[in-house]
Order: sequence, then C-alpha cells, then structure tokens
Amino acid sequence: MSAVITGILVIDALSPDVTTLARAAAVLLAGWLVTVPTETFYGLGAAADDPAAVRRVFTVKGRDEGKPLLVLVDSIAMAERVAEVTARGRELMARHWPGALTLVLRARPGLPAEVTAGTGTIGVRLSPHPVARGLVSALGSPLTAPSANLADGPPPVTAAAVRAVFEGAVDLVLDGGPTAGGPPSTVVDVTSGAPRVLRQGAVTLWA
Repeated sequence: MSAVITGILVIDALSPDVTTLARAAAVLLAGWLVTVPTETFYGLGAAADDPAAVRRVFTVKGRDEGKPLLVLVDSIAMAERVAEVTARGRELMARHWPGALTLVLRARPGLPAEVTAGTGTIGVRLSPHPVARGLVSALGSPLTAPSANLADGPPPVTAAAVRAVFEGAVDLVLDGGPTAGGPPSTVVDVTSGAPRVLRQGAVTLWA
C-alpha cells in the first residue's frame, strides 16, 4: 500500500510547525511508520494502538517479538490512559520528565499485545524533544519509539543514517537535524515496591 506521504520532511527541531506535525500524524493514523528525532536518537514511530502498524515496527527492525516496545506520551495524563501509574512512578515523573527516563508500569487492558509482548507491562517516556513531543500531541495517542535501527545496529543520530538503513521500509522520515546521541534513556521498573533500574542510561535515578 502507498503512504499518504513518502520520503522525508524537514522540520525545525526547536520550533516545529504544526502543519508538518499534522501531516506526519496523518501518516501514522493511516497505519504507516514515521521516524522522529528524540532527545537521544531517532525513533521508529507507529501509532501504539494500531496492532498492524506495531507489527511492522518489529518486521522492519528485525526485532525479537518477545521484547516489548516503549511508547512516547505527551503528558502524565496520556501515560495514565495506557498504564497504571504508581505513586513512586509519579514521583519520578515529576522529577525527571520531560527527560530520557522510561518508566515500566503495569499496562491497562486493551493495549495491543504487540506493544506489551505479553508482559502485562509497558514502558512510557515523555520526551523533551519538541518534535517528538509535538508529534505525539498531534497524533493524540502514544507513539512507539524504539531506536530507528536494525536490531543490534547502531542507533541513528541523523535522518541520513535512518534513510541509509530504512529507505523504502518506512513511509516518512521527519528530519529535525542531528540528535544529541549519547546514552539511551534510563529504564526503571516501578510496577511495585522500590524502583528497579533495568537499564542505566542518560538519567541517574537519584541525581
């Protein structure tokens, strides 16, 4: 099937225009894939409530289907639509969001199994990057955002690197210029009890 838009759209990383974000959101709503800059690397985006689109993320990345996907949200309120936010999770959101902190929470019923990989949990993050956050807002629902690379490949920091790997496999590349790179997001399980760091990344939990 052909996408609403194919190819690449250049967008201002600091002040993305709403028209371009709306066009990208239309691609996502049609069930296609969009790569988007985040505060660390470019992410591979699909509407998280679209099972078929989420399956394409696994296919184009060559990702193990047993590994759940993290999603981007634009607010704590949106996180609460897909996850059961614990008191400890809310404390960490207040301290580190927007930021490179992914919180693993119990998923609410109704999420596609492709997102949770049958774990019953979901990782959520509120990105500080204006394009990533703006696209989630334009979509009106969570967006998948694993790194836009092949499984075990280097995560990309430029749109050119994304295109070199995924030319023809994704429907739209939002080019917001180079991203910061560096460590990926820190992943913390806050489903119950004390927070448990699953992956140390850009955010030091108690710093």
